[in-house]
Amino acid sequence: FVLAPRASLHNDINPEDEDQQPTVIESLCMNCYENGSTRLLLTKIPFFKEIIISSFTCPHCNWTNTEIQSAGRIQEQGVLYTLQVKTKEDMNREVVKSDSASTRIPQLDFEIPAFTQKGSLSTIEGLLDRAVAGLEQDQPIRKATDPAVAEKIEKFIERLKKLKEVEEEFTLIIDDPSGNSFIENPSAPQKDTALTVTHYKRMPEHNAVLGIEEEEDDKKPVNDLDTMRNEVLVFNTNCPECNAPANTNMKLVQIPHFKEVIIMATNCDSCRHRTNEVKSGGATEELGTRITLHLTDPSDMSRDLLKSETCSVLIPELEFELGMAALGGKFTTLEGLLKDIKDLIVSKNPFMCGDSSTADRAEKLELFGQTIDKIIAGEMDVHIILDDPAGNSYLQNVYAPDPDPEMKIEKYTRTFEQNEDLGLNDMKTEGYAEK
Repeated sequence: FVLAPRASLHNDINPEDEDQQPTVIESLCMNCYENGSTRLLLTKIPFFKEIIISSFTCPHCNWTNTEIQSAGRIQEQGVLYTLQVKTKEDMNREVVKSDSASTRIPQLDFEIPAFTQKGSLSTIEGLLDRAVAGLEQDQPIRKATDPAVAEKIEKFIERLKKLKEVEEEFTLIIDDPSGNSFIENPSAPQKDTALTVTHYKRMPEHNAVLGIEEEEDDKKPVNDLDTMRNEVLVFNTNCPECNAPANTNMKLVQIPHFKEVIIMATNCDSCRHRTNEVKSGGATEELGTRITLHLTDPSDMSRDLLKSETCSVLIPELEFELGMAALGGKFTTLEGLLKDIKDLIVSKNPFMCGDSSTADRAEKLELFGQTIDKIIAGEMDVHIILDDPAGNSYLQNVYAPDPDPEMKIEKYTRTFEQNEDLGLNDMKTEGYAEK
């Protein structure tokens, strides 16, 4: 069957509507070639994005098929999820696996290559069941034609089934260059100690597999920095919400007592969505930066703040940590950052409504939102920590050029893992032209 365009789905389905009904389309059964029905539902995955769930059923031969597709476009970066499965509760984590994602279990030397399975919305246990079903599918033929191979596969199937009992800890790795796969964090909004999420820049071979062609710019690059500082550059792009054509404005800005940054803002005339992003205009610093601010007065909320896309935000008193890629780069105030955190965790969280909502989870997130409001109002004595391994984040010193008694700035040497996340371990800046 052929899926309807995304625009038409949005006309029929609102992912924020709790009473939404699936769209039913008559479609051809590929098993008996009679007409069956396909149900399409646009929904949200908590702390992730919108997806299209499709389910086909044929009343003539009773054949069924389900799959998922991303309702958005390919992300700017690929994503790598590494989960340490330690308990049976981990087997119940929700998983979105797109067509382009590969799945690996290093302990078994087992891999499901990309584009060998359709996208699915399942659990860790469901992924294992699907892998077992795929291996068992041709076992009767193998036993008749090649008994030795069939016996080896049978033993491997038993090892996969034992994983569901979690008698021993194992690692599940999902690598998706499109960035559209996801593993649930049941501890949200707290950090998940068993789950590591790594965003990476796609290689040319990844783009080729995904069908992405990088545009070649025949225009001569502008080298006049003075001209760039005084000019707002405008280029065409697509809205991240509705995918309609939109314009992005880009400006090079000098932050006092810091460095130059690039501010980009996108406005969509179709859906009125607005977004802004900040990127460092300079190189990665030799040392990482950790900025700790003790909030002692409500006026601290008006401090200017630059959070780069590599910066994580911590509030030790709340045992809260926001990962480096969660909000992207932002140039705002401290109050604006806290409001963005509240919106991300509470207001825009699908766990607060619909079937995903539970009383305990909703109460927990609502309490977190109230705590953020108290911090903004200056009613709580807390510390805000900006930890940026790339050293490209900034918090305004209101006493400048004198030291700020409530703010501590530390420079530290990055670990190997942090350099790996920033792509610095494989970067060669000297003698790269030598053979």
